[in-house]
Amino acid sequence: MRHFLQSVSVAALVLSLGVGTAAPVAAQSLAGSYLAGRSATVGNDFEAAAQYFAAALARDSANLELMDNTTLAYIALGEVEKAVPLGRAILATGQQSQAARMAVTAGLIGAGDYAAIIDMDVRSDGINPWVDGLIRAWAFIGADQVDAAITEFDGISVDGGMQGVVMFHKALALATVGRYDDAEAVFGADGPGAAARTRRGVLARTEILSQLGRNDDAVQMIGDVFNGATDPELDVLIERLKAGETLPFTHAPTARAGLAEVFYTFAALLRGERASDYYTLLYARVARHLRSDHVDALLLTADLLEDLGQYKLAIQEFRAVPADDPAYHVAELGRAAALRRLEKADQAIEVLEQLTRSHGDLAVVHSTLGDTLRSQDEDQAAIAAYTRALDLTAEGDNRAWFLYFSRGIAYSQDGDSVAAEADFRAALAINPDQPQVLNYLGYSLVEEKRKLDEALDMIERAVAASPDSGYIVDSLGWVYYRLGRYDEAVVQMERAVELEAVDPVVNDHLGDVYWAVGRKREAQFQWQRALSFIEYGQTDTEAEPERIRRKLEVGLDAVLKEEGAAPLNVANDD
Repeated sequence: MRHFLQSVSVAALVLSLGVGTAAPVAAQSLAGSYLAGRSATVGNDFEAAAQYFAAALARDSANLELMDNTTLAYIALGEVEKAVPLGRAILATGQQSQAARMAVTAGLIGAGDYAAIIDMDVRSDGINPWVDGLIRAWAFIGADQVDAAITEFDGISVDGGMQGVVMFHKALALATVGRYDDAEAVFGADGPGAAARTRRGVLARTEILSQLGRNDDAVQMIGDVFNGATDPELDVLIERLKAGETLPFTHAPTARAGLAEVFYTFAALLRGERASDYYTLLYARVARHLRSDHVDALLLTADLLEDLGQYKLAIQEFRAVPADDPAYHVAELGRAAALRRLEKADQAIEVLEQLTRSHGDLAVVHSTLGDTLRSQDEDQAAIAAYTRALDLTAEGDNRAWFLYFSRGIAYSQDGDSVAAEADFRAALAINPDQPQVLNYLGYSLVEEKRKLDEALDMIERAVAASPDSGYIVDSLGWVYYRLGRYDEAVVQMERAVELEAVDPVVNDHLGDVYWAVGRKREAQFQWQRALSFIEYGQTDTEAEPERIRRKLEVGLDAVLKEEGAAPLNVANDD
C-alpha cells in the first residue's frame, strides 16, 4: 500500500486542494451540498459539482460516495491532478472505483512510476480489462522491459474484436523504442488484426515509413487510404514527404505519450459506439492530462463538452489549439459553433471572419460563415460567403449541392425568389432526390402560388424519402390545401401535427385546413394551440400572432377576404 495515502485525512486533503470553501453559499449543510452536487452532475456542470461535492466531503470525510463523486467531477472538469490523491484514498479503503483507478493510474504515469503500474493488481479492481492490459504493456516500455512489453501485447491480442486496437499499440510501442522495421511489419500485416485503419493509424504509419526512408510509399499510402482527398494536415505531410524530409515519430515518442494514446483510443472507441458522453469524457480528459499537445484528444474533449452543453468549457479547449497547428481551423470552427450555441453570434462571426483571412482557401470556412450570417438575417453577406465557398469547390464535387441549397435559402430570405429557385434547381441537378431541397423549393412554389403541380410532385417525392419529417409532411398537406384538395390536406396535416406537436406553423396550418372542411371549432382549437407555442415577441412570418388572433375573431374566410385572396371553395390556379 506504499502508493496510497496513509496519514492524511480526507478532510485535510480536500481543504489542501483549495476547494473547501469554493462552493456557493446557497448550500451550507452536508445534505444541501450533496444534493446541489447531484443536481450539478445531472446538468453536466462539472465545476459546480466539484465545488459542492468537495464542500460536502469536507463535512463528512469518510463518505466513500462523496469521495468518488468528487473524483469523477474533478476528472470531468479536467483537473486530474486534484483527483489523484482522492483516488488513492478511495483505493486505500479497498473500495472498487473505476474513477479512482483512473486517477491513481494517471498519477503514477505522471510520476514515471512504471514499476508501480506493473505491480498493480487490476484483475478485480481495474479500469477496464482491455485498458488495463494496454497500460501494463506500455508500463513495461516505460520500465525499459521491451521484451516483456511485446509479450504483454501479444497476450492480450487474442480477441478478434480488439485485435486491431492492440496491434496498433504494439506497433506504436515498437516505434517508440526505435524498432521501425518491426512496427511497419505490424502495420503491414493483413487480416482482421490490421492496425492502420484509423486516421491516427495512417498518420503514425506515415511517420514510421518516413523513418525507414520510404517517403514515396508513405505518399502513396495516404493517397490510397484517403482516395486522393486531402486537408491542411495531410497537405503539409505530403509536402514534407515529397521534399525528402524525414518525419519525426510524434505519435508516441515516449511511454507516457503511448499511455496517453491508450486513454484517447478508448475515448474514441466509446465515442464511436455512442456510449455515455460523460464517461467518454473521463478517458479524453486523462489523455489530455497525460499529453497536453495531443490535439486529437483536445478536439474530442471539446466536442464532448459541447454535446454535454458545457459550451464555455468547450471554447476553452478549442482555444488551446495553437495557430500554427494544421487542425487550427477545425478548432476555430468548433469555437464558432460553441459561441453560436451560447447565443453569441457576433463573436462567432468575428472568429469566422478572422479565419477567412488565415484559412481563406477552405470552402468550409466560408460556408460556415454563410450559415452564421444567415442565422442573423445578414442575407447579402451570407450570399457572398456561400458564393466564395462555391468558387473554392472543385467542379464535380457532389457536396456542392448543399452550398447551392444554403445560398438558395439566403436568396429566398432576401426576397430574390428567382435567384433562390435557380440555386435550388442547381442543387437538385447534383442531388435530384434530396428531400430537403425538394421540400424547400416545392413549399416556396406553393407559397408563391406558382407551378403547383410541379410543387406537389416535388413534395410527394420528399415525403417518400423522409416520411417521418413533420415539416415535409406539413408541406404536402399545405400544397393539397392550396390546390383545394382539402380532405386530402386534413390527412397529411393531422399526421404532421403528430410528428411536430408543438410547432406553431404546423398547428396553424391544421387549423386552416379544418376550417376549410367545416370543422370550425377544431380549427379554433388549433389556432389557439399555435398561439400558445409562439414565444412572446417572436415575429415568425409563417405563424403571425396577429393574423392568428384575427382568424379567431372573424374566421378564416373573412381574413382571406380582407387580404384579397380567393375564397376557400375555389382552388388556386397555377
